[in-house]
Amino acid sequence: DSRYPQQPDSRHPTQPESRYPSSPPRRPNQPENTPSNLHTHTSGPALHLIALNAPQGGNMRGIRGADFLCFQQARAVGLTGTFRAFLSSKLQDLYSIVRRADRNTLPIVNLRDQVLFDSWESLFSGSEGQMKANAPLYSFDGRDILRDSAWPEKMVWHGSNTKGHRLTDNYCETWRTADHAVTGFASSLQAGRLLQQRPSSCSSSYIVLCIENSYITQSKK
Repeated sequence: DSRYPQQPDSRHPTQPESRYPSSPPRRPNQPENTPSNLHTHTSGPALHLIALNAPQGGNMRGIRGADFLCFQQARAVGLTGTFRAFLSSKLQDLYSIVRRADRNTLPIVNLRDQVLFDSWESLFSGSEGQMKANAPLYSFDGRDILRDSAWPEKMVWHGSNTKGHRLTDNYCETWRTADHAVTGFASSLQAGRLLQQRPSSCSSSYIVLCIENSYITQSKK
């Protein structure tokens, strides 16, 4: 019984916060914006193309499962735009993910705002999605996926033809199976291309990219 009075003592360290009323008002809207890993946009209007923080097999619980991972990991680093998985699926062509008004006018950039493509449209111009040289693809947590060992296979899932249209026999049964005998189209990042037409076993764990699907003016700088 003599131990019980000590328990409230552990609550005391939280009380001094009330003495500092000036702290919370500095960041009333974004209290989570204190970690150092938050993204700070440094260039003009652009759409970000960023990788999930871990490779994924062909079973991503469908396109919604993949989209949710993109949403979750973007929010975790303070990116407020809408990020969608860089994948074609049963009801979605890769090409159509980006808003029509933004397909020709905005560059596609990496996490550090380096230009990967002049526009979304240019990605589908027939070069198998050839990226600009010397602009790495980064994961949401800031790793260069071509150099980082967390991605042993430097392949990117996409399930599309070179024009960004869905290929029904090559998207791991709408990204719901990791069956070795089923295939999904992928592309070699080592070749610097995102739309090579390589059928790959859905049991493979590959890079999954997320594309910001429209430009939203940042209210905070």
